[in-house]
Amino acid sequence: MKLLLVEDNPELVKSIGSYLVHENNICEMAFTIEEAREKLALFSYDCLILDIMLPDGNGINLLKFIKKEEIEICVIIISAKNSLDFKVTGFDEGADDYITKPFPLPELYSRIKAVTRRKNKSRNYIEFNDIVVDLLSMETKINELPIILTRKETNLLIYFLNNQNRILSRQAIASHLWGDYTDNLDNFDFVYQHIKNLRKKITDAGGEDCISTIYGLGYKMST
Repeated sequence: MKLLLVEDNPELVKSIGSYLVHENNICEMAFTIEEAREKLALFSYDCLILDIMLPDGNGINLLKFIKKEEIEICVIIISAKNSLDFKVTGFDEGADDYITKPFPLPELYSRIKAVTRRKNKSRNYIEFNDIVVDLLSMETKINELPIILTRKETNLLIYFLNNQNRILSRQAIASHLWGDYTDNLDNFDFVYQHIKNLRKKITDAGGEDCISTIYGLGYKMST
């Protein structure tokens, strides 16, 4: 999964981020509402872990932004405040869950998996031509036969499937797959290799080569 953690406590950010990455997730961080807003406008995430009290305002304002922009994302509020009013306000503004600090990291991750599973229940599959991806098991089939993809290749394929007919730059692809860890990279040449491997596996399985290179701009999946 690709997660966005919005929290201004550096130690807590490090602790939660390290745990979620260890569980094979991509976890990006934002320390303010404005920084989170920019990330949500540019990239898609499976779940937002949101603190309420942030340096530039109340996290509820970010929930209102998500609702206004109709951004599809699960939201778990993490807060030191355990009052009923805060919980009710959070749920009314679109939060899926609320957990009070301090909390065990395994419990947080269990809740993340639960809310994303509930939200994806009506959308367990993505289909495109002869490609079918099961979003729960993360298995891919082409012409009803399974193919073996790495985790990165599966995430890359899902990213293309969710952005059909849109040109995706190498930087956007890198940021989606590796999150904030791409900030200090000199180039994104490794993206080419992942796309090359994915295209080969699709065509070797009898699928149509539907990922095209748009020279100077990036890549696009289309019929």
